[in-house]
Amino acid sequence: MGRRFVALCAVLLVGLLVPAPASAQEDGARPQGATLRIGLQQQIDSLNPFLGYTLAATDIFRNIYPTLTTYRAEDFAVEPELAERWDTSPDKLTWTFHIRPGVKWSDGQPVTARDAAYTFNRMMTDPAASTANGNFVENFDTVTAPDDRTLVVRTKTPQATMLAIDAPIVPEHVWSKVPDVASFTNDQMPVVGSGPFVLTGYRPEQDVTLTANPDFWRGPPKIAQLQFIQFKNSDAAVQALRKGDVDVVQKLTPAQFDALAGESDIQQVKGQGRRFFEMILNPGAANSENEPIGTGHPALKDVRVRQAIDHAIDRQALVDRVMGGYAQVGGGYLPPIFSDYHWNPPQPRAFDLAEANRLLDEAGYPRGEDGIRRTPQGEPLNFDFVLHGNRSEDIQVGEFVKRWLADVGIGVELQPVSDNQLNDRTTGGDFDMVISGWSANPDPDYVLRLQTCGARPSPGGGGNADTFLCDQQYDDLYNRQLGEFDKAKRVELVNQAQARFYDQAAGLILFYQNSLEAYRTDRYAGFTLQPADNGVIVAQQGYWGYYGAQPTEAAVSGSSGTDYSTVAWVLGGAVVLVGVVVALVIVRRRATADTRE
Repeated sequence: MGRRFVALCAVLLVGLLVPAPASAQEDGARPQGATLRIGLQQQIDSLNPFLGYTLAATDIFRNIYPTLTTYRAEDFAVEPELAERWDTSPDKLTWTFHIRPGVKWSDGQPVTARDAAYTFNRMMTDPAASTANGNFVENFDTVTAPDDRTLVVRTKTPQATMLAIDAPIVPEHVWSKVPDVASFTNDQMPVVGSGPFVLTGYRPEQDVTLTANPDFWRGPPKIAQLQFIQFKNSDAAVQALRKGDVDVVQKLTPAQFDALAGESDIQQVKGQGRRFFEMILNPGAANSENEPIGTGHPALKDVRVRQAIDHAIDRQALVDRVMGGYAQVGGGYLPPIFSDYHWNPPQPRAFDLAEANRLLDEAGYPRGEDGIRRTPQGEPLNFDFVLHGNRSEDIQVGEFVKRWLADVGIGVELQPVSDNQLNDRTTGGDFDMVISGWSANPDPDYVLRLQTCGARPSPGGGGNADTFLCDQQYDDLYNRQLGEFDKAKRVELVNQAQARFYDQAAGLILFYQNSLEAYRTDRYAGFTLQPADNGVIVAQQGYWGYYGAQPTEAAVSGSSGTDYSTVAWVLGGAVVLVGVVVALVIVRRRATADTRE
């Protein structure tokens, strides 16, 4: 490689590492007080609360918009939020929510029952507005606000999830002027909300800035500003934490978490996660009209092939060798943190290559002399496997799965892509196998619905399907649990639904990862964890972690003027650039001799 090329790369790298001027609010001034800086390692799919559903987006929405109820920090129990109390009719069809008085939007307008009625009615009548949270209102018949403090919801059939409606409520006086929800980016600052924080700054793929709401009904937060800083990879985020350029980092890898043990001014947090790590096998993606969509391999329509793949995966090896023991072996659909609804298969499909081979033979995919299985048309049996390109655990899982499936005669092409590309390919059915995962709620209804026929997209788009499973037996169990108010009976129905989902093997729950976080103790003395026992700071079922942050004097004084968002983005870019330089070196040397939650 020539010296001129090396010099050019060095200039580019140095240029990237020069901090840009500090970002600020539109008025050019930072608020007085502490800024809590969160290292974000996931792309934000949308700032529109009707559209955004990734963990990064919903974490932001919970700090901006009200919900009728929330989940208590200590133990996930339902408690009042915008609705201070509620009543239900004897037939469980009419719910009356009494709205808390004195709550204001950040522009000074009162928050009323009419805002909630507007939000739910728009979700009921506008397909785009039902994208992220439409399942909450599917069973609603009418929603009215007879006065500013009374919201009346009448359902078509009894609905056991009425106190678990996690949909953000928006101000009618703002959103009624939005003719097209699907194209509304909601990025004109400041964004009107009524939560503990107000959205005041957004730079796509760099940072999101929230400012404390002094009129929040519980009282203002202890911090003046909350900033989510985007990183291209977790290594860059950890490096920024070590340097003091961010205050909290989540989604640490096991190796990163272990490496932070004993470091000065850094406290580790290991929590029981709400997420499950899932490998989806495309069972034949179709829209709501049963019209096939996407590019899924036809072999995966056969449940025997899907079960064979499951038998070829050693979950314990993934927990031990990929997650370093910071996870539990997967089985049922709902993670162990929600013990009431967690279910494990009584006879799990064990890691058994002989059984995998038997099922594949039975399904009609024989091995050739070269050991590769063939389709009935004589083509090699090969699947593409779509992964998050910026997550080391995805890449490692992919390599293990590729090796194990090769042992049973199936070829696998790993396709690491960006978060948004993976989302697009998953929702479009454009995959054979894909890594997915969701954060479950204390009430299991939201994630259970992802596997129903009704979650599939219409011919015009929309929908929020996970595996594209459409199974009448599963749907019947889902509908029955939705209307069951007896807790024990509902648990049994949810377990039966999980058993049916497990049997169909369209979504393989590989493991439930621990939530590994770390924060700067020189800037923050502590956080409110959810739950209190083995809880987490980031991505809670509410806003408790950020709202309860306790800044130190050093954080309040705000002595540093560095643009942390730029540093973060640059560090990520620097790592990428180094990768590009190395790749170019390899290409030059071989000249005489590839890549979505």
